[in-house]
Amino acid sequence: MFKMLIFGGTTEGRQLAEFCENNGITADICVTTPLGAELIGRGNSLKIRVGKLDFEGIFQLLENEKYSLVADATHPYAVLATENIKAACRENGTEYFRILRENSECEFGEAVRGEDELVELLNRSTKRILSTLGSKEAEALTRVSDYKNRVFLRILPDEKNIERCVKLGFSREKIIVGKGPFSVKENICHIRDCKAEILVTKNSGKAGGYPEKAQAARACKIEMITLLRPRENGISISEFEIFLLEKLKPGGENP
Repeated sequence: MFKMLIFGGTTEGRQLAEFCENNGITADICVTTPLGAELIGRGNSLKIRVGKLDFEGIFQLLENEKYSLVADATHPYAVLATENIKAACRENGTEYFRILRENSECEFGEAVRGEDELVELLNRSTKRILSTLGSKEAEALTRVSDYKNRVFLRILPDEKNIERCVKLGFSREKIIVGKGPFSVKENICHIRDCKAEILVTKNSGKAGGYPEKAQAARACKIEMITLLRPRENGISISEFEIFLLEKLKPGGENP
């Protein structure tokens, strides 16, 4: 029997889960948080596994469940997660596919390749910053000069992550909580509320509201710095869906 494992918690993961449900494809979906599970929803053919897995956890899951293949639809910036998933599949001998998010062109502002380059650029000025990088990058931003006064964070409504940011030195008054993607109007409101002069963002593509952030920065006439994605190989979700249909059509494997 064909059964696949999806690592999701992203727009692509939710889309792939819906595709499986609509086409009667048996799949388990791994997400790291209850919020990720809530956003996916539950269907008759879908089993949602909640919790963060390291290499050993992933490998053991593959050993126990004997999946036909693995679809890695984790966030484009979740480098460690992808490395662990890929390594576990290689060790276990399970077929692996990396699902890539559509990339948006950086048409506005400056772009940097990594956190060190980002911090260096931010330290060339004393301007107020709104970071939409999320909570994982908050620690890197503590290396920004006068970060407790200059840096505002926009993160997901997860109390553990909020507490972690507070422990890093960010006051709750400088933390904006919400679930994206945000509209141009919402981005503009957040920029103006914290009087930001620099917007820092990932290239999260259309799915992550990247164009809306760029439009808002332009409208507010502020600087924007984009943290570029790690370079990687894979296929688009539409290509993967076509592959699945071909694999499971009569004459192939049964779902």
